[in-house]
Amino acid sequence: MTYNGTFEALKPTSVHFKAGEFTVLLGTSGAGKSTMLRMINMLNKPSCGEIYIEGFGKLETDDASLRRVRRQVAMVFQQHQLIPRQTALQNVLVGLLGSHASWRTFFPFSRDDQRFALQCLDRVGLLHKANERVDNLSGGQQQRIGIARALAQKPSVILADEPVASLDPKSSEKVLSILHRICAEENLTAIVSLHQVELALNFADRVIGLSEGKVVFDGRAEQLSKEDLTSIYNELTVQAPQEKVSAMKFPLFQPASEQV
Repeated sequence: MTYNGTFEALKPTSVHFKAGEFTVLLGTSGAGKSTMLRMINMLNKPSCGEIYIEGFGKLETDDASLRRVRRQVAMVFQQHQLIPRQTALQNVLVGLLGSHASWRTFFPFSRDDQRFALQCLDRVGLLHKANERVDNLSGGQQQRIGIARALAQKPSVILADEPVASLDPKSSEKVLSILHRICAEENLTAIVSLHQVELALNFADRVIGLSEGKVVFDGRAEQLSKEDLTSIYNELTVQAPQEKVSAMKFPLFQPASEQV
């Protein structure tokens, strides 16, 4: 991926993501994490190369193909991307728009749709906030609504671009714990970009470390060493945490034959 024909944000790269795997993209700002993540659903269209998704084949760039894929590939953003004046429930219902014909958006959501959206809010522990405007909620609660909205799409893949960058450590741990639990329960493929090494080690099945647009590490979270962290962050002062895997980590079933 090259921007403006000069800056190579992501160098030639070949990566396979397994179905049901919780992958963390780790690296500094500008390492290529967000570029790789956003290319997967064509928010950034690659300068060259191809992207394949099982069940869809080669990802094409026409609007019809992108809409079809994006129904199955949900996105959680760093800045939440919620509608502040609307309630938590109304924001989650937005996740259902892609499953309806365009003319259907002129009519109120059905009771079944509203019931399902409430279930999604319950999954992230915010059912009691369903009728509250999201601009009255904390940053952590707003991000959990973003996860509920993504879940409302009934996706097979969830992408999360720095979902806890603006949150305090306690809220970050809670948001990622909820996201990890939901992905484990639904056997969803998750690809999450993070800065925080400790969170990556606590929740990731697999870590892909990027530095200056190149993949410099690709392996299990427990394999990440001090030397690998030095390669990722290009600093001699990086220290590997003592406890590499927290008690909150859930093993995921990963069918070796399935790839996304």
